[in-house]
Amino acid sequence: MSKEQKYALAIHGGAGTILKEHMTSEKEAAYHKALEAALKAGEYILKRNGSAIDAVTEAVACLEDSDLFNAGKGSVFTNNEDHELEASIMDGKTKNAGAICAVKHIKNPVRLSRRILDDNEFVFLAGEGAEEYAVKNGFSLVSNDYFFSDFRYEQLKSVKNEGTMKLDHDSDKKFGTVGAVAIDKEGNIAGATSTGGLTNKKYGRIGDSPVIGSGVYADNNACAISCTGYGEYFLRAVTAYDIAAIMQYKEVSLQEAADKVIMEKMVELGGEGGIIGIDGKGNIVFSFNCEGMYRGKVTEGLPAETMIYKNNS
Repeated sequence: MSKEQKYALAIHGGAGTILKEHMTSEKEAAYHKALEAALKAGEYILKRNGSAIDAVTEAVACLEDSDLFNAGKGSVFTNNEDHELEASIMDGKTKNAGAICAVKHIKNPVRLSRRILDDNEFVFLAGEGAEEYAVKNGFSLVSNDYFFSDFRYEQLKSVKNEGTMKLDHDSDKKFGTVGAVAIDKEGNIAGATSTGGLTNKKYGRIGDSPVIGSGVYADNNACAISCTGYGEYFLRAVTAYDIAAIMQYKEVSLQEAADKVIMEKMVELGGEGGIIGIDGKGNIVFSFNCEGMYRGKVTEGLPAETMIYKNNS
C-alpha cells in the first residue's frame, strides 16, 4: 500500500427508529457533540501517522465514556439489575482480534479487547475470567455502580413490568451499540464494536457485538465493518464477515455488498439495524434498513460530518 493513502474514520452510536419528531433540539445537539468528540479522538491518532487499530480504539472509548449511548458508561440494565458489557476489535492487516463479553467491572471494554488482540494466546474472554485477565494486565476495575443512571433504571422498571427485553430507550426502537472503522496512512484498516446489550436481558444473553465475523470484521483485502442492530439476527447472518466475503468473491464494491446484506438479506430475516464500513481505498459506507443511525465520518483534508436521520441531517 502506498504511504500516500489518506486516512479516514467512521463511527456509529446505534441505529433504529430514530425520528426527528421524537428528538428535542437539546438532545440532538448533545448527540452531535458526542459524535464529534469521538471523531476527534480517532482523527487525532490518524493525523499523527498512528494506526487504524489505535484510532478505532480511541474513538470507541470516547463513545463508551458518554452516557448517551448503550455502551460503557451508558449501558442498559440486565434483568438482574446490573450491567454486562461486550466488545470486540479486529486488525485488518494481521487479522488479529480481541473480544470480551459478560464483563461487569471494565470501564472501557474496547480497551480490554485491544489488549487481548495484542496477545496471541487468546481472542475471546468472558465474565470473571476476562476481568481477572484485565487486572493481571494492569487494568483497574470499576464498581458496577459506575454504569448506573436513573434514566436507564427507570427504563428497566418499565420494561420489567412488560416482561420483555427492550432494544434501547424512549418510545423509539434504537440499538445503542457503538463502533468505529478506520484506515490509516499506511493503508491498514480496523474495526471495533462495543455495547451494553439489551435492557432486561436474561440468562447471560450475548449479542453479536463481541463476536468476530458477526458484530465486527476487518480484512485489508476487503473492508472493516462494525454492526449495530438486533444481535440475534446479526449472529445468524454472520453479517460483518458476509459483507467482506461478498466483496471478495463477487468482486463488487463495499456499498453494493453492504446493501445486499443489510437491505436485502437482513430484511428477509426480519432483522433491523445497519453497519458502518470502510474499504482498502478509504471509501466509507453507511447502510441501514431503519429510520436513522447516529453516525459520523472524517476523511483527511475534508471536514468532519455527523448525522442522525436517514436524510443525512
